[in-house]
Parts: sequence; structure tokens; C-alpha cells
Amino acid sequence: MSKTLLITGASGFVGRHLKKYMEEKGYSVLGLDINGKAEINGDITDSSFVFETLAKEEFDYVIHLAALTNIKQTTEDPYSTYKVNSFGTLNLLELAYKKQVSMFIYASSANVYGKPLELPVTEQTPFNPRLPYDYSKVISEKMVRSYQLHKGLRAAITRTWLLFGEGEPETRAVPRFVRSCFKNDKIPLYNSGRDVTDPTYVLNYCRAVELIMQSEKAVGEAFNIGSGSKMSIREMAERIKEITGSKAELELLPPRTELEKEPQISYPSLEKIEKLLGYKTMVSFEDGIRRVIKYYSG
Repeated sequence: MSKTLLITGASGFVGRHLKKYMEEKGYSVLGLDINGKAEINGDITDSSFVFETLAKEEFDYVIHLAALTNIKQTTEDPYSTYKVNSFGTLNLLELAYKKQVSMFIYASSANVYGKPLELPVTEQTPFNPRLPYDYSKVISEKMVRSYQLHKGLRAAITRTWLLFGEGEPETRAVPRFVRSCFKNDKIPLYNSGRDVTDPTYVLNYCRAVELIMQSEKAVGEAFNIGSGSKMSIREMAERIKEITGSKAELELLPPRTELEKEPQISYPSLEKIEKLLGYKTMVSFEDGIRRVIKYYSG
């Protein structure tokens, strides 16, 4: 297989898994990141780097994951959020157009839906962003659409809920819950863990990206990606506690902010990606959690 993929944000949690997955499938992968831990080191907001240095590389697909994602950081610093998440995306879209890549796949987020106006969330559910991070993803999606319409760029968009797996940042929910269960510590659940999401093991996302790359039906489309495992954060903690056999106690805490008082209830309809691309969940929530437990206990 001669196709070469450029993955931005390749040394991040999702990027590492996606790079490994695609290499195992026979693709040649160029990893790009800003931290010196990938094949290519550079800043996607630097037009000289993008249009001079990166432009010299040969690749057939762009899978654009790179972004600022820490919600506290992005809320406190909207300027950097828009600079990296939106204008960095604009640079890569222009480069992809100039190189006439086979497909540009943009990693958006369920955050574009904010507090959803309908449930389950479909790809037609109106955007309802709340935070700067959410808006940065909406802006970037509009840029992708523009390049599709006005430049003929072959592109697709993914919208994910809570991705988890081995090696994710330890401040995230799943690793925090697993470590607390190992230690039989209290598991702190802000707002009593009432938020509802679709926790999805990261390899399911990798498979979805592969299907998008391989299908003409995906060009010009956006896809919700999840695993159909709708549950509250409290239920997540309870199931992790059960799988680990822990005696940890759930600590039901008040919301951290006024914004969190009303639970964020968001979960996707997967009908579009299932019908159009034949997507099926590869790894269940329970099996994914067992893999994470093995990773942390190894």
C-alpha cells in the first residue's frame, strides 16, 4: 500500500494510537507535532513552516488532530485557542488544497453541539457552542466546508464524544477513576457525576477514520463517532469500580462552576456512519476499560 498519511498532533493520546493503527494497516505515516516527539516538528500556525517546510513532504491524506484541548486553558486564553485550533486549521486546509490530497479529515468534536438541542444527537442537530474551545471547532468546520465548496477539496469531518484508552492524560476521567480504584481511594464526582456522554475506546475512532479514508461516500460528510455506550459519569465510575473489584467509594461533590449546575447530557446517533460506511463498534466499553486497567497495572 503506497498511500502516505500526514497526522497532525501525532504525539498526542489519539494521534499515537491512530499512527500505530494505520501503520499496522500498511499505511506509511508522517507524524507532525510541535513538541519534537514526531517525525516532523513544527508549528501549524507558522505559515513559513507550513508552506515552505511541510510543503516539501509527500503525503496523500491529511488527518488533522492537532489542537489545544484543555478546557480550562482554552477558556482562559481564547486568543491562543482560535490561533491554534482555527487558523492552524486554515493553514493546513490551504496546504492540502495546494497539494491536491486525496482527502482531508478534520477531527472536530461533540462540543460543537454544546448542550444539544435534541437527543440523540444527529449530524443535523444545530450547533450550540458554549465555550471558546467549542467555537474554535465550529469555526474550523466552517472553514473545511468552505474549502470543499470553493476549492473542491475532498474533505470529511469527525465529531467524537469521550475517547479513552491507554496513555491518555492522567487528568482525564478514566485514568483518574482507574487509579483511584487501584488505591481504594475516593472517586470525586463533581455535580454528582450527572453528566451523560458516550465513552468510546480510542481504537473505535481509528477504525472510523480508516472507513472514511476508504469510502467515496464519506467525501463532503460529517460523522458522529461513538460506541453506543451512553452512560453518566457516575455510571462510568461505578462500572470501573466493578471491573477492578475495588472498594473505592464514590464521592458526590457539588458542581465546580455555575455552568456545570445543569448536567451536560449529550450522546450521538450512530445511524449515519453505520449505514453509510458500515461502521461497527470494535471494542466495547468494558473491554476498553480492561485494556486500560492492564496498561496501568503492567
